[in-house]
Amino acid sequence: MSDSDLSDAVMDEFVAGLRGAALRPGDSDYDTARRVMNGLIDRKPAVIVQCSGVADVIAAVNFAREHGLTLSVRAGGHNVAGKAVNDGGVVIDLKQMRGVRVDPKTRTARVQGGATWGDVDRETQVFGLATPGGVVSTTGVAGLTLHGGFGHLRRPYGLSLDNLLSVDIVTADGELRVASADENPDLFWAVRGAGSNFGVVTSFEFKLHPVGPMVMLCAALYPLSDGPKVLRGWRSQLSDLSERFTPIAILWNVPEGFPPEVVGEPVVITAGVYAGPVEEGEKVVQPFRTLAEPLLDISGPTPFAGVQSAFDPFFPQGLLQYWKSTYVDELSDDLLDTVCDLAAARPSPKTTMDIWPMAGAASRVAPDATAFGLRRPYMIAFESTWTDDADSDANIQWARGAVESMSRFSSAGIYANFPGFMEDESAGAREAYGDNFGRLSSIKGKYDPTNLFNQNMNIPPAATG
Repeated sequence: MSDSDLSDAVMDEFVAGLRGAALRPGDSDYDTARRVMNGLIDRKPAVIVQCSGVADVIAAVNFAREHGLTLSVRAGGHNVAGKAVNDGGVVIDLKQMRGVRVDPKTRTARVQGGATWGDVDRETQVFGLATPGGVVSTTGVAGLTLHGGFGHLRRPYGLSLDNLLSVDIVTADGELRVASADENPDLFWAVRGAGSNFGVVTSFEFKLHPVGPMVMLCAALYPLSDGPKVLRGWRSQLSDLSERFTPIAILWNVPEGFPPEVVGEPVVITAGVYAGPVEEGEKVVQPFRTLAEPLLDISGPTPFAGVQSAFDPFFPQGLLQYWKSTYVDELSDDLLDTVCDLAAARPSPKTTMDIWPMAGAASRVAPDATAFGLRRPYMIAFESTWTDDADSDANIQWARGAVESMSRFSSAGIYANFPGFMEDESAGAREAYGDNFGRLSSIKGKYDPTNLFNQNMNIPPAATG
C-alpha cells in the first residue's frame, strides 16, 4: 500500500497525533529531508516522520504496520544502498534524537538513535574516553553499529557492536523493549550485526575506554608506483604489533586541501591510530613511515576527535557512491599486486580502496557470540565514489569487477555496511551473516513475523508455528 491508498482524514489523524514534524510531498522541507548521503538515491516517501522521541517512533511503526506501508528508518543516512528512504511509504527520521549522556564513573554512554559519531566523540572526549566508532564523524551511530563498526580502535577495543551493553528498541508490534545480556538476550544477540531487521533502536548504551585526547596518527602517503613494495612491507609489520595500534591501508588519490604539488597523485596510505601514550606511539608507527620514500607524511600527535573527523570534508552529502566489500584470510603477493592494479584502473580519483586487518580484540570474539559472525582476518572495501551521473555505469562496473577479481583469493562474505545496492538481498544476507543466518531467521520470526522491517540486508522470518 502507499499514501495514495489512504484517505486524507486517516493521514491527517496520524500526523495530528505526533509531537515531531511530519513532512509530505509539497512541504517546504520535504526535498531536503528525503535526501541521503548517496547522491544516486532519489526516493519519495509518502511521509517523513521527524520523531521528537520514542512515542513518535511507536506511533510511526504502528501506523506503517496497520496500513501495510513500506517502512524505512533513517539515522545518519549514510547507508550506501539508500535504504533509509523509500518510495510511497513511511520514513522514521531520528535526526532530532541526537542526545549523548556520558557517565565517567561507570565509563558508559547513553546515545540516542539519531546521533552521529561526531556527537559521541564530542561528549566522550571531554572525559578522555571513547568507544569504537567509524572513520567519518558525520556517520550515524545506529547504522554503523547495528551492522558492525570498523574504526580506529578495533584492535584494542573491538568493533562498535562489541561495545554495546544494551539497546532500547521499538519492535514491529510497537512495543519498546530493552535488549541486553540479561533482558531479551536473543534480541540483543541479533541486533549486534543485523539490527535493522529487528526494529528501531532509539537508544544505545556503550562501554567507554580511556582514549586521547591526543593520539599518535600514522599517515604516510606513498606513490602508487611503489604500492606493491609498500604493501608487502606493511603486511610484514602487522605481525607482533602492539594492540594499541590499529592499522589500515588506503589506496586513493591525494584530494584537494593538500599541497598543490601532490594533489591528484595516486597513493597508498599506511594509516592508523595508536591509542596510548603518544611517545610510545611514535616508536610503534615509525616502521610504517619508512616503507619507501613518502610523497607526503602527515603523521604526528593529533587530537582523537580530529582523527575521527579528518575524512569529513572529502565525503560530503551528494557524491555518487557504490561501495562493495569482501573478506580474505591472507594477503598474498598476488593479491597485493592485484589490489594495486585495480587502484590504477579506478575510473574516479575519489574512489578509495581499503584493507582493514581484523586483529586484536575484534578477532577474539567467537563467530557465534554476536550476529556479526564474519571475523575473518582482512576486510577489503572498494568504495567507488564519483560526481557525474554520466560516469555511473563505469564506476559501478569497476567496483563489481574488483570484488569479482578477489574470488580467486578465496574471498567470501560481505560487510553489511558496504553492500552495493543489495541487488540480491537473499544471497547478500547469507553472505553477510554466514552460519548465523538460520538463527537470525528464527529470531526474526519471533519479533517481526510479517517482515515489517525489510528495508535492509533482509532476513526473512522463519515460520513461528
